[in-house]
Amino acid sequence: MQIYHLDLQELPLFRDVSPAEVDRFIVSTGTSIKRYEKGTRILKAYEPNANIGVMVEGKAQVIAEDRFGNESIGHTLERGAMMGSASAILPLFQPNNNTSIETLTDAIVLWVPYRSLLVAGPKLGRTHGMVMRNLLEAFCRKNVMMMEKIELLSQKTLRERLILYLLQREGRYQSEQVKVPGRVQLAKEIECNRSALTREIASMKAEGVLTVGEDWLRLNKDKIGC
Repeated sequence: MQIYHLDLQELPLFRDVSPAEVDRFIVSTGTSIKRYEKGTRILKAYEPNANIGVMVEGKAQVIAEDRFGNESIGHTLERGAMMGSASAILPLFQPNNNTSIETLTDAIVLWVPYRSLLVAGPKLGRTHGMVMRNLLEAFCRKNVMMMEKIELLSQKTLRERLILYLLQREGRYQSEQVKVPGRVQLAKEIECNRSALTREIASMKAEGVLTVGEDWLRLNKDKIGC
């Protein structure tokens, strides 16, 4: 695959790394880049995985599934998001790893072999240090998102859950106008009934609590005491 048009140096994993250094990193670690069609399970729960993945193009979603086939939709992964780190770094725990990743659109993913990354320091020098720093920062962000999800699902009402969802994303993207997925996907992300969510959004709009755009929502904080 031609990689030059992908601007890999702009990914968070390669922050402060030059395009030439990115190319050398890919060669030295045996990193691969793969295309996937929409609806593909690019990582499957309970199955071995030796690579840390990074979304280069497209979107995917995290799906938690138990051994009875029940699924729970997690957060959405976009450009720069990482996946597969737990199963790659902790293979002994993989039999208990219930996380799958499924593409929401056609996608391109960069796969970094974890074992190769560990031993690439002597060959890569400064580049290795920069990538490892960026990797640790990404792990910390992932923990923050997990805690946000726990807080979100602890809310007692659908309105409280939707308000917190929007406040979390305001903080994450530094914008009061929060871009949101379609109603089906949004209902999955906050784990509620789609019809109930649609009614709640309409009610909040009528009360002046919410301003609704084609693909965005904005809280009117003076109406909710924030």
